[in-house]
Amino acid sequence: MIYRSLGSTGMRVSAIGVGTAEIGYGVRLDESGRAAAVLNTALDAGINLIDTAACYGIAEELIGATIAHRRSEYYISTKCGHVAAGYSGEPWSYETVTDSIERSLRRMKTDVIDIVHLHSCSVDVLERGEALEALQRARQAGKVRHIGYSGDNEAATWAIRSGLFPVLQTSFNIVDQRARRLLFPRARAAGMGVIAKRPIANGAWDTAQSPAPYADSYFYRANVMLAEGPLFNGADGKLRPIETVLGYTLSFPEVSTAIVGTLDPVHVSENVAALESAISISPVAVASINRRFDEVGEMWEQLT
Repeated sequence: MIYRSLGSTGMRVSAIGVGTAEIGYGVRLDESGRAAAVLNTALDAGINLIDTAACYGIAEELIGATIAHRRSEYYISTKCGHVAAGYSGEPWSYETVTDSIERSLRRMKTDVIDIVHLHSCSVDVLERGEALEALQRARQAGKVRHIGYSGDNEAATWAIRSGLFPVLQTSFNIVDQRARRLLFPRARAAGMGVIAKRPIANGAWDTAQSPAPYADSYFYRANVMLAEGPLFNGADGKLRPIETVLGYTLSFPEVSTAIVGTLDPVHVSENVAALESAISISPVAVASINRRFDEVGEMWEQLT
């Protein structure tokens, strides 16, 4: 496994992490063996970052039920702010964020969470400061090690400029490249760790498959980019498409880790196997993909 520094946090994280939205929404508690297979396969392969959120269905409960006994082997990255898990309250309030962190600790059976992100809130929420104060208080109390912002576009820019977040989680992939100009230079200057979400574009580069409803925009973008001619063979013919897509995201030094979710432990093993080839992607291939995006998608905003 390849490990990278996560900004100024002192954490060394695997170059790919496991996202848990799929298991959170797609697995029942009485099917926890399915989640255990995915998560234990990841840990056995050396993946040490598990990414989740309070609003990812029962993902946090499944983490607690299946791998809490291996807690020393992984970092937890979770998100808060939305009203979720049967909770009644106002989103982004001090009380909602505080209660969400307490619930996450219980659900994942841990005494401390390595990173807690505000989850795609607006600039207005960030400027109001109530949610951020709740995160800072939790960190001061030793319940959270590091605070982060998970989001995109102007709100992510605000989070970087504030100097308050050592970690940023943001969308970045071959069809969602705005971060390389809008965010990466600023994050690098600020010494922030960057977690890339949606790093393989929800499979949008495989335009033969039917898109998931939440990935419609990515499939549209992929078709626009591919209408200009073959992308992969012209970019780096020695790599398979999945290696090119993953390698593109990880080729940027600002990216510490890329979060990939799945319901299938075989896919976890395949992603790990692809990693070594993926990071060999050539600068020529990266420049080709950048150029294609700039030709047709320069005005495309990040998708959350």
